[in-house]
Amino acid sequence: MQTAANLMPIPGHVDPVPVPRAPSLRADGRIDLIGLTKDQLRQTLLDAGMELKQAKLRGKQIWHWLYNRGATEFAQMTDIAKAQHPWLTERFVVGRPEVVEAQVSTDGTRKWLLRSPDGQDYEAVFIPDADRGTLCVSSQVGCTLNCTFCHTGTMRLVRNLTAGEIVGQVMLARDALGEWPSQPEGRMLTNIVMMGMGEPLYNFDAVRDALKLVMDGDGLALSKRRITLSTSGVVPMMARAGAEIGVNLAVSLHAVTKEVRDEIVPLNRKYGIEQLLQACADYPGANNARRITFEYVMLKDKNDSDADAHELVRLLRHYDLPAKVNLIPFNPWPGANYECSTPDRIRSFSDIVFEGGISAPVRTPRGRDIDAACGQLKTAAEKKSRAERDREAAALTVA
Repeated sequence: MQTAANLMPIPGHVDPVPVPRAPSLRADGRIDLIGLTKDQLRQTLLDAGMELKQAKLRGKQIWHWLYNRGATEFAQMTDIAKAQHPWLTERFVVGRPEVVEAQVSTDGTRKWLLRSPDGQDYEAVFIPDADRGTLCVSSQVGCTLNCTFCHTGTMRLVRNLTAGEIVGQVMLARDALGEWPSQPEGRMLTNIVMMGMGEPLYNFDAVRDALKLVMDGDGLALSKRRITLSTSGVVPMMARAGAEIGVNLAVSLHAVTKEVRDEIVPLNRKYGIEQLLQACADYPGANNARRITFEYVMLKDKNDSDADAHELVRLLRHYDLPAKVNLIPFNPWPGANYECSTPDRIRSFSDIVFEGGISAPVRTPRGRDIDAACGQLKTAAEKKSRAERDREAAALTVA
């Protein structure tokens, strides 16, 4: 008899758990309210001993303070009686990820190395532009996909992030940008892309629940048209993502032949290009106003020929896809086996796709100097050598 785990094996060091895990408890026993739905928040108050009528009222008030005002302490919640603040503080916490390191690039890109209460590290990146500000959000600690051009793909998958840890990245960025109270006008943080560490569709429930909090009109109130979920091609989950989340879709394509995509995106060995593109054609809500974005990293002498560009146009036209192609100059990292295509080669590739009637802009690399560019995210703990970590552990023991 086949189990859920072996029905859908995943390339990588480990298979993810096929059912959601309960988040680990905080050392102090308190419950973090970030990431709970309105109903879950009310039920949590009830479970802690608050009476029903009070829980309904306090739940609405706390929700507003969390997601509209950005409060991090119950003492800030001025419409809740001061006498109740100690009761709340004893049982609950309004969490934010611990910031281990914050870096700012010469181009204004910001990267945060974050740490969870159980000591796991992950990263988030904010990219400012003249007309928008985009936050790149992680969904997992590590990744299972092993895409060979991607630095994050060289990490082992440690665990999925919780809904609270995912939405917490957005709230932390709002803190850093001074964007509370939450309001749609004049924001610096205007867009979210689920393109950080991990494969979002292998952590579907938490990603869905976090994005629903982000899109809630009473809270962070970001339009689903301002949110993009990126996948390397987890075909069985794509229709569900369209139906249950409904945000824009980006697909990490990166090659147009089975041989090359099998090498650089190993998931292609399970869900091939044809299956993937058919799933894109079937994606709910895709149309010319909401085109599917295809990410295509430019690798010298690997996927960047004129023939590759013509085949890309042929494939997208064959499946009648409302598409845009983002051409991404490869961002180097230590130990990578690839080089970036030359500017002339990238330009020629782009011209061919444009001539085929498909938009194919070249993405300007951002945050390269702080390893914040596409494909470069990898936590500092992973970057350290074993000897460095052993020395740090020994120093802590001596201290």
